[in-house]
Amino acid sequence: MLGDNVMSPPSPPIALPATAARSNPSAFPSQRDRRWPFWPAAPLYPYGTRWTRCQEVIPDQVWTFDQVQGILYVIVPIRMTVVRLAAGGLLVYAPIAPTAECLGQLQALIDRHGPIKYIILPTVSAIEHKVPAGPFAQKFPSAQVYVAPHQWSFPLNLPLSWLGLPGDRTQLLPAHSADSPFAADFDYEILGPIDLKVGPFEEAVFFHRASQTLLVTDSVMSIPAQPPAVMDLDPYPLLFHARDRALDPILDSPARRTKGWQRITLFSFYFRPSALAEVRWGQVLRDVRQASDRSSRAYFGLFPFQWQEHWQQSFETLRNGGQLFVAPVLQKLILNRSPQQVLDWVDRVARWDFTQVIPAHFDAPVNATPAAFRQAFDFLEQRSQLPEQDLALLNQIDQLLRSVMPPPKGHGDQ
Repeated sequence: MLGDNVMSPPSPPIALPATAARSNPSAFPSQRDRRWPFWPAAPLYPYGTRWTRCQEVIPDQVWTFDQVQGILYVIVPIRMTVVRLAAGGLLVYAPIAPTAECLGQLQALIDRHGPIKYIILPTVSAIEHKVPAGPFAQKFPSAQVYVAPHQWSFPLNLPLSWLGLPGDRTQLLPAHSADSPFAADFDYEILGPIDLKVGPFEEAVFFHRASQTLLVTDSVMSIPAQPPAVMDLDPYPLLFHARDRALDPILDSPARRTKGWQRITLFSFYFRPSALAEVRWGQVLRDVRQASDRSSRAYFGLFPFQWQEHWQQSFETLRNGGQLFVAPVLQKLILNRSPQQVLDWVDRVARWDFTQVIPAHFDAPVNATPAAFRQAFDFLEQRSQLPEQDLALLNQIDQLLRSVMPPPKGHGDQ
């Protein structure tokens, strides 16, 4: 094991070592700078606090801004991408929570490259992307806001203005990218609407021609072997899930952060991965009484997880060398409702000559070709390459939803 150290549960976030903070006090934002007051609209960890990591992907052209979100310490990155327009100014794809820290990092780009001209909400239903879009747009009153068509919300289908999107400068993306005001820089294709009865699924992916970069929201992603850098700002969730029992102390090391990340990944994609053993609640409750930390941050000592020996092999199978893939929930519950529609969209996207993909979650940027993008959707034409035992819960959910959603279709079904 790589130099484990006992770690007391910290108050999030852990931003920088003390030595770095002393040498550069401005690099250590305060809790006020990371405050996110609208978290009750999407009550995900870390709730009222969001920390942000900015990365320059292509010098003076493309930047990513990462935050984190999750449930029960199953946290993953959520990402917005900022692109410099050839004529000056910036375009923002999939905005995140506009905390003071985030806006400060963004201001450095504005000072150098000009104002934010366009803000893109590329999805119609994903609440984690829709909730910050309105507050973000309010921070930039001169920016034009474009949203994917067929917007809806659940349980109440609220107008976009109720989500904070400014009615006087919010409009639908034109059906054809050539008709958009940013056509000189971008092409885009809209997947959907896929009719799910409860509401459509839709996503707009953007191709930035100058950098040969494809921007996507949820349609494809890639899993890194190591935890994304933004998660190092608060490693406690990683270390929480790196334990094997509730009685194990919170230990911090690179190896344990990686272990926690890989287990979190299995949870986030499968919900109930087959590598989890059946929970014995009697033992779980006995462990609670002996747990060294029974604070609310440690979920009062509850740790109802027991991993089988093959869990790492399950992770490697899912990761598949970091290749682009479609999340299991989209494979089993959404995209298989209209496979031909999806494949037609995939073929249109694959005509672009992109060399990298920036998803809104997990790894980015991902070196990938149009052929790799097309291959990620092979599950629509043949049996999924993911293990059936890991898809058991999603298959059960699929059966339950068939009373309120269209049934899956085979390739070529109309």
